[in-house]
Amino acid sequence: MAALALMWLVAASVLVGSTNLVMGLGEAVGFIHVGGKVMCQDCTKNYNAWINGDRPIKGCRVSLTCMDEGGRVIYYGSDETNEQGQFEMTLSKVLNGKELKEKLCSVRLVSSPNPTCNVLTDFAGGKSGVKLRGPSLVYRDLIKYVLAPFYFTSPICDRPDTTQSDGGYTNRGSQY
Repeated sequence: MAALALMWLVAASVLVGSTNLVMGLGEAVGFIHVGGKVMCQDCTKNYNAWINGDRPIKGCRVSLTCMDEGGRVIYYGSDETNEQGQFEMTLSKVLNGKELKEKLCSVRLVSSPNPTCNVLTDFAGGKSGVKLRGPSLVYRDLIKYVLAPFYFTSPICDRPDTTQSDGGYTNRGSQY
């Protein structure tokens, strides 16, 4: 009888210990979800149409780059937008045995397949990149960042940068 009680005690200890181990791993291993939209903004429209007339672009490429504390890239991924112009990227909070620091990650526009709306703008930081700050949703092991929409514009909206001495062109889309 004492042997049976001892066996139950050992079994319960193993069960509790393994449950704590799994719970500890569950806290360390989580996922980061990053999502948003990519839209086309046409500067040739009147103000009302320009403000309210943005439309989603299918097939745009958006990238997510994460660095370590030493400034080295530890993750690079990209996603293509769907028919609604939406993208969604998911990555593990643990990469190569190290915990990812979301504040060292940034999202930016890469390209647009639309020939009439393919000029990068810096509306919401799409051209220069947006650091992940303050998740939109945190629930158990889910951390989700929903970014403000990024925008491309048409080539006609791309104005020359008169501050450069070589007469080069640069996107001034955020000025419109």
